[in-house]
Amino acid sequence: MPKYKLIYFNLPVLGEPIKYLLHYGGIEFEDVQIKDRVNEWPKIKPTMPFGQVPVLEIDGKRYPQSLAICRYLAKQLNLIGKTDLDQLEIDGLADTISEFRKLFSLYYREPDPVIKAKKKESLENIEVPYFLDKFEEIVKNNNGYFHGGELSYVDFFFVGLVGAFNALLDKDVLANYTNLKSLKDKVQAIPAIQNYLKDAPKPIF
Repeated sequence: MPKYKLIYFNLPVLGEPIKYLLHYGGIEFEDVQIKDRVNEWPKIKPTMPFGQVPVLEIDGKRYPQSLAICRYLAKQLNLIGKTDLDQLEIDGLADTISEFRKLFSLYYREPDPVIKAKKKESLENIEVPYFLDKFEEIVKNNNGYFHGGELSYVDFFFVGLVGAFNALLDKDVLANYTNLKSLKDKVQAIPAIQNYLKDAPKPIF
């Protein structure tokens, strides 16, 4: 059995879907949380493959990029569909969710308060409804999941990020999306995920 170590900040953002998958699969791992981003992170940053986290260390070798890590774990856990076309569709959905997440990141990192307020307004009134409307329809048409009427890694990827979306906009972004909210509830009701969430870090930014 490989030895796993996940390195990320003590925030439930990009590391969260990875933790969901690890816990779902019953995969033991060392959870290395970087708590001090001012003093601790500058010392750790140069030791990461591209100066970024999350990083999954497997038997001492470090692998970067959250989606690549999720896809690796998905293959181990049979959460990537049954055919190459299934994988193509699931990967495309995950990449789209990743692009959606980057809009929140751009808003969060904006230093100018006036521009930041405009980005928040745009997120709430344009980008969030645009993407969530489409995601809602996809989940509705796939019997409550993103693909094929069954659980895949893209469900974990989306649900693992929702807490960060809510925290950044200080609202329940899924309040008006019945199917997405149902998906979130289903994923978080999985016993292994439920147990993890009891002690998981809260999304405070």
